Amino acid sequence: MKIPVGFKFGGLACGIKASGKKDLALISTQQPAVAAGVYTQNVVCAASIDWNRSITPSADFRAVLVNSGNANACTGEQGAKDNQVMASLVAESLSTVAALVKPESVAVLSTGVIGHALPMDLLTTGISSVAGTVGDGEQNFIDAAEAIMTTDQGRKVASREVQIGGQAVAVVGMAKGAGMIGPNMATMLGIICTDAKVNADQAAAMIKSAADRSFNRISVEGHTSTNDALVLICSGQVGEAIQSDADLAVLQQAIDEVCLETAKMIPADGEGATHLVEIQIEGASSDDDAEKIARTIASSNLVKTAVTGADPNWGRIVSAAGYAGVPMDLSQTRLELNGFPIFDQGEPLSFDAKQVSDAIKDNFETKVALVVGSGSGKAIHWTSDLTVDYVRFNSEYTT
Repeated sequence: MKIPVGFKFGGLACGIKASGKKDLALISTQQPAVAAGVYTQNVVCAASIDWNRSITPSADFRAVLVNSGNANACTGEQGAKDNQVMASLVAESLSTVAALVKPESVAVLSTGVIGHALPMDLLTTGISSVAGTVGDGEQNFIDAAEAIMTTDQGRKVASREVQIGGQAVAVVGMAKGAGMIGPNMATMLGIICTDAKVNADQAAAMIKSAADRSFNRISVEGHTSTNDALVLICSGQVGEAIQSDADLAVLQQAIDEVCLETAKMIPADGEGATHLVEIQIEGASSDDDAEKIARTIASSNLVKTAVTGADPNWGRIVSAAGYAGVPMDLSQTRLELNGFPIFDQGEPLSFDAKQVSDAIKDNFETKVALVVGSGSGKAIHWTSDLTVDYVRFNSEYTT
């Protein structure tokens, strides 16, 4: 993995998590950078979301601080004050005699349990410590990626390297999320870093486009969080300012790929999940209609439990598509499960139920391919199955 030029990363345990695992991460830039973000659509949002919305897009960005184990959501005025104190502490750590860093140049991301005040004594000490340990090595990046996790089984990272204007540009990303996942966006945090040189408007457009193709296409149980955030940081330390559409397209593709790779890791790591379910819709009247059908199928507990039990009960899929509230031509509807034709032109097909069941049971990824008409609309969505372990885990989450 090539770490982008101009960044430093760090992660450590400051005591928020009772487990003693890493729970505080800092990603900083050595010079003022460009940053833009995409945030939760839940009207009940954390103090960090209000803060980040107010400071991005930015061309004077210096750092993002992430604490895990405490969402700092629904914590009132104190939560907002604590969030600003965290930004101020990071700004102070980055300031020098020659250059004063403003708190408004620091984003804050929080994730964890809702409704609990932040342990500011622990965070004050932790911020000082993590600021003193950041570095530009791969292990520093990994430390940060591990510190943002909550119920994740493992870190979610990806990287790409592309040539733009004869220069090697790096893109790296880290994400977290395993439960309370329901677009737009999912319960997740994502941080994408690149050393490409773009302006704030370009960054904002690119991260929104990437989110629409990735993090807005995943779900676990359809519960949109209070803290979702995806931030793109561009240090601008490699090459000249990107101006041509062709060069922007190259960078966009790299960012898209990093976002998609890390986004798919979230439902794959869904709490208690035994399958990643890919839902492909074609033939809809529009892409928006196709996306509505895909999301409806993905949110069906009957579909998700059928996958858990490797039950090729295809009627659950077709009927879920039917109540998505968009046009659908049953006479031109076709369904395949893991490549096996199941239903076509409004009629069931003969298939070996055991063979299809084994194809689900023996593979981590289950592919649902549904054609709903002759239109040009298409969409793809990823979700997890629904298991007893998911119910057990979330019924005991805070107790």
